[in-house]
Amino acid sequence: MIKIEALKKYLDDHWVLDGVDLEIQSGEILVVIGRSGCGKSVLLKNIVGLMSPNEGRVIIDSNDISNMRWKALTELRLRIGVLFQGAALFDSLTVGENVGFTLLEQKKMSLEEIGRVVHEKLELVGLEGVADKMPADLSGGMKKRVGLARAIATDPDIVLYDEPTTGLDPIMADAINDLILEMKRKLSVTSIVVTHDMTSAYKIADRIAMLYDGKIITTGTPEEIKNSEDPVVRQFIAGSAQGPITNHAHH
Repeated sequence: MIKIEALKKYLDDHWVLDGVDLEIQSGEILVVIGRSGCGKSVLLKNIVGLMSPNEGRVIIDSNDISNMRWKALTELRLRIGVLFQGAALFDSLTVGENVGFTLLEQKKMSLEEIGRVVHEKLELVGLEGVADKMPADLSGGMKKRVGLARAIATDPDIVLYDEPTTGLDPIMADAINDLILEMKRKLSVTSIVVTHDMTSAYKIADRIAMLYDGKIITTGTPEEIKNSEDPVVRQFIAGSAQGPITNHAHH
C-alpha cells in the first residue's frame, strides 16, 4: 500500500531523515518507534504530502506522490486520515462541525448526509450525543476520539496516527489502542502509528519499525522486537519500560 524509498529530509541544519526505506502492507498496522525528536512526525508529514522530501520517494498505491498533479494529490489525500498529536481540533467549531469539516469543504454532500456521517463516526469511536458540545468541554481522551472520528470521516484507506496515546492516562490510552485495532477490523484500514509508548506498540502492531539516526534500523513483529539483540533497540525498550514520560516528572 505504501512504499518509502531512500527518503531524505533536511531540517534545522541536519538530515532528520537520512535514507528511510519502508514498506507498509495493505491492511496492516505498522508502528514506528524511536526517541522524541528523531523524525517520526516528519516521516508522517512526508507520507501525507505536507512536506516534500529532499531525496527519495513515497509511493502510495503505486502513485509516486512527489510527481502527482495537485488535483490528483488532493484526491489521494482524502484517502488518508491523519490524527495529529493534540488532535488539533478547531476550538470555535462544535464537535460535529469538526468531524464533518473535510466533507463540508468538499461540497459534495448535503448537510443532512454530512450529519449522518458525523453521527456514524462519533458512534464508531464511542462518543454518541456529543456532536453539539465544544472541544473546550471535553477531556483529552475525548478530544483524541473526536480527532479520530474526523480522521475517518472521509472513509480513508490509510490512517496515520501521530503519538495517539501521549498525554493520556493508561486506561484512556488503552481505549485508544482498542479503537486503532477496531478501525483495522471494521474498516480494514492500513495504519501507521508513530509512538514511543512500547505498551501500545506491542499491543497494536503487526510490525514494528525503529527509526534511529534518520534511518529504519530494524523491522519485525512485536515478538521479534522484544527479543532483539540490537543494542540500540534494547536500550530504547528498556528506557520505555519505565512507563510513559509524563509532564509532571520534571516538577
